[in-house]
Formats: sequence, structure tokens, C-alpha cells
Amino acid sequence: FLCAVSIFSFDWCLVSAKQIIMPVENLEEEGLPKNPKLELARMKFLLTLSGEDSALVNVEDVRSELLQGIRENDMAPFYEEVCTDLKWDVDQGLLSTMKSNNEKKLKELDDAIEDAEQNLGETDVRDAAVAKAEYLCAIGQKEQALKGFRIAYEKTATLGSRLDLVFYMIRIGMFYGDDDLTVRNIEKAKSLIEEGGDWDRRNRLKVYEGAYCMSVRDFQKAATLFLEAVATFTSYEIMDYKQFVRYTVLMAMLMLERPKLKESVVKGAEVQEILHGDTLIRSYLDSFYNCHYADFFQHLAEVEAVLATDRYLSMHRTFIMREMRVNAYNQLLQSYHSLTLSYMATAFGVTIDFIDRELSRFISAGRLNCKIDKVSGLVETNRPDKKNYQYQAVIKEGDLLLNRVQKLSRVINI
Repeated sequence: FLCAVSIFSFDWCLVSAKQIIMPVENLEEEGLPKNPKLELARMKFLLTLSGEDSALVNVEDVRSELLQGIRENDMAPFYEEVCTDLKWDVDQGLLSTMKSNNEKKLKELDDAIEDAEQNLGETDVRDAAVAKAEYLCAIGQKEQALKGFRIAYEKTATLGSRLDLVFYMIRIGMFYGDDDLTVRNIEKAKSLIEEGGDWDRRNRLKVYEGAYCMSVRDFQKAATLFLEAVATFTSYEIMDYKQFVRYTVLMAMLMLERPKLKESVVKGAEVQEILHGDTLIRSYLDSFYNCHYADFFQHLAEVEAVLATDRYLSMHRTFIMREMRVNAYNQLLQSYHSLTLSYMATAFGVTIDFIDRELSRFISAGRLNCKIDKVSGLVETNRPDKKNYQYQAVIKEGDLLLNRVQKLSRVINI
């Protein structure tokens, strides 16, 4: 009996181990076509970096990969745009070859549309129109692709197919950094989803909207949307799952309270499965949550280098670094009524002068609820009275409203 128990336990351990190291299920085939290829837009962004940030990128390798992607897809319009933006010398031979291939393919697609209109049904006409729009999108012909998708949209009857076309236009907005195009089509997708969109497209829209929110610094909404989609992610056309989880962790650490962070991220099975292979972000999360602040500051510097080369977050990295330092200081201060500057400096692995300057700046900005006693070298916390704070906020907003009403009355009297 003991032998049987031992064998059973051994077998169970093997199964458990296999479950732990089992790779995440790859659902990439369920994603939409990678058109346009956002990876090419990311490479172009990397080649625009300057100063110290450019040293983080192997420029020659990125340039080579970008040109390879352009050649493979005969992206003549995008190649011209890249040469203009990056001040490259145009390879006229390559450009003429790609343009010739584009013209030949477009002629075939136009003939297919004409044949469908004369000899086939409405569905075939619609499919031919979509095929042309997809090709224009793939070669980087932005305006004509958008026009083609709008024409195809009018010819499309089913809700799901209409949503797929809207997703194309959202991706075009992401590819070119066109926020207006992106947000207009996100709103259109939302209205279509309300009419009865399926489960997969609802979750896909959360990822698209979350990526847009992240790019415009609406990190709270991005964190919420990403966490809702983390268990059902299939949007491989805009990023892979590892990158998605990385963004989810960064947004969650920035915006979530500690209990919610524990529930959704630290104890989140899907997140932890990916973080097992992402040493940097796992160490960054663990050092923050486990209050290892000296390690956290070191990982924060490493994360800043990653953000510097991120197309969505590079412009927000200073804000993110500042907010994460505030989060760490608040997390430490909440555990004490008072503590010494030297203790805080040691905890964060910095000098006393640095921590003094940091705290002074954040205290004066109203970001930390504490005060510094320079004589005794103490930091004393003063937890705010929530009701009093709300009362003061109402008074302040009321004064602003009265001032505006008075200004308006003077204008009306004049």
C-alpha cells in the first residue's frame, strides 16, 4: 500500500511539473492577418531614435530587417515614405521593381472586381473589393486602402465581417500613428459590438482599445482592458502574447492598488506562466511587491531602457518612472508613522541627499503625505482625513465655479 502511495505521489509530481512548465497554448492561428505589419512600423520607429536612446538599438540590423520586410511585400509607397522620413537615399532600381509589381497585382485585382461585377454575385464582388483593399494596405498605400475598406464595408452585410474591416482600419491607424483614425474606428467598432458582436471580437476590441489608451497615457483604462483580456487573448496581429503580458504588468503596477495587484497579477496564473520566461519583468514585479526597494530601483532603471525603445511608451517613460517611484515611496511610508532618512536611503540603495531631494519634490507637489524633519533626520507620515480632503476639494471646485459664473455675468452685462 505504501509503495502504491509512493508511486502515485511520484506520478502526480511528474504531472504537476509538466503542468507548470507547459508552454502557453499558441492561438496565433485564431488572430486576424498581420496586415499591415506593425512590426515594420516598430522598426521604423527604432530608426528615428537619437542621442543615448539610439545606442540601445543595433541600427544596421534593424535597417536590414526593415528593408527585407519592404522587399518581401513590394511596399513601394511605404518605402518612399521611409526614405523621406529617415532621409535615406532612394534605391531607384528597387523602387521601380516594386512599383511594377504593384501595378501588375492591382491590374489583376481590378480585373477580378470587374469580372465579379459582370458575372458573379454580390458576395464575390465584396470579396474582390476586400482583396484589393488588403493588398493596398499590405504595400502601405494608406489613403487608397482606407477608401477600399470603406467601399467593401458598404458592400458587407454581416456584422462580424464589418467588424473585421473596422479592425483593419484601426490597425492602419496604429501603423501610421494616426490617433484620429484609430479612435474613430474604435468607436465605430464599439457601436457594432453593441448590436451583437461575438465573444472573440469583443475581446479583440479590448486589446485594440487598450493599446490605444496606453499610447495616449490613459493607463488606468489600459490596465483594466488588458486585465480583462489576458485570459482570452487572440490579437496576435498587433502583438504577441509575451509582449501583451508585459504591457499588462507594466500598466497594472502603475495603476492598481496593492490588493488588486496581488489578485490580478501576482497570483494571476496566465500572467505568471508568461513571466516565468521574462526575467526582467518578473524581477521588476517581485521586487516591488515584496518591498525589496534597492532591487526595485535597479530593475526600474533596466525597465526604463526597455521603455526607451517601445513605440507606444517611449514618450511616457519619464512619467512612468516618476509614478513608479512615488508608488514605491508611498508603499514604504504607509507601513510607518515615522522613519529616518538614512533608513529610507539604505532601503532604496541611494544617498541621503538623493532621497531628501526626491521626497521634498513629491511632498511639495502633494504626491506624498508626509513631512521631513531635517533637524532630527526623520520622515513623519500624516495620513490624510478622507472626508476633510473631499470637503476641501468641494470648496476649491466651488470657488472656481463662482469665479467662472462672475466672469460670465460680466461678459453678458457688457
